[in-house]
Amino acid sequence: MVIRPADMEEIAGFFRRLDENNTREWFDAHRSEWTHVKALAAKLTEELIEGIAAFDPTVRGLRVQDCTYRIARDTRFSNDKSPYKNWLGIFVAPKGKKSGYAGYYLHIAPKGDRMIGEHMLISGIYCPEPLLLRSVREEILDNGPELQKAIDAAKGFRLNTDNKLKRVPTGFPADCEHAELLKHKDWCVEKPIDESFLYAEDFVERAVQEFRKTHGFIEIINRAVQYAYEEMM
Repeated sequence: MVIRPADMEEIAGFFRRLDENNTREWFDAHRSEWTHVKALAAKLTEELIEGIAAFDPTVRGLRVQDCTYRIARDTRFSNDKSPYKNWLGIFVAPKGKKSGYAGYYLHIAPKGDRMIGEHMLISGIYCPEPLLLRSVREEILDNGPELQKAIDAAKGFRLNTDNKLKRVPTGFPADCEHAELLKHKDWCVEKPIDESFLYAEDFVERAVQEFRKTHGFIEIINRAVQYAYEEMM
């Protein structure tokens, strides 16, 4: 089975309808549809893992469950009590989504969804633990020009600046050439994609080609993550 445009339309269409009817009653009435969409999403994940592993062998051997998320939301600490996620996320990262490593993320969602707001390709590391955060900043001090070059090489992607400090963090030089990069609390490059991209016959191939542009960026971030893990041992 190869993911087809009709399959991508089914996936996106389900989440669009779920966004409009985010209740347990609606979901229970459409559970068989979700089972079908979940199977399509699993195949999509397998194809992405295979495609990305061709240029980044650190993700080889990942399973679908290593890269995907439960559809049920944890609403305990949220004012939004909607029971289900209205988006599909696939995160292909070394050792899986909970490893702390940077990776490649596909987000499929209705316009204005609560998480990102649109279909998106994202590469990077989000909300790293304090030791990993510090290690990436130390990497920027040592190899800032290399990281900036990798960001620039990711043509068509933009560096997300949403989660950023106003000042350079304590312990790092404010006059550093790459002080703006030091202010970040996560490092992600992103590329919005529209439905013509999502529903293309060669969607997976095109997505993999785009992610390939960010490989150098991911390698540098994960070098810093690896240094941090080695220091913990």
